[in-house]
Amino acid sequence: MKVAKDQPIGVFDSGVGGLTVLKELTKTLPKEDFLYLGDTARTPYGTKGKAVIKKYSSQLVNFLIKKRVKALVVACNSISSIAFNQLKKSGKNFQKKQVIPLHGGIFYILAYAVTIRIQF
Repeated sequence: MKVAKDQPIGVFDSGVGGLTVLKELTKTLPKEDFLYLGDTARTPYGTKGKAVIKKYSSQLVNFLIKKRVKALVVACNSISSIAFNQLKKSGKNFQKKQVIPLHGGIFYILAYAVTIRIQF
């Protein structure tokens, strides 16, 4: 897949909590466009089983890939702790990269190799 600098970065969460991550991203990467997806119809994920969280997170990732995002930001603790490794191995050619320290924590994205080489 060819990745263009002007493609958006996809940010997803099980609800609206990821909007705080999106807010920080827009401050840190002001020249980037973002596409936010919050699964408010099925929130909260923390009360769901592992198989359900993996299924839902795969659906979110597939939706954002169809929107041609150049990178994915996992802004959900439930997805990060349960489905992140599955998403990395999903065959979508995404790689994990530490990108931005936010509030003393480490922030991860999934991105195509070519996107990782782009200087944000």
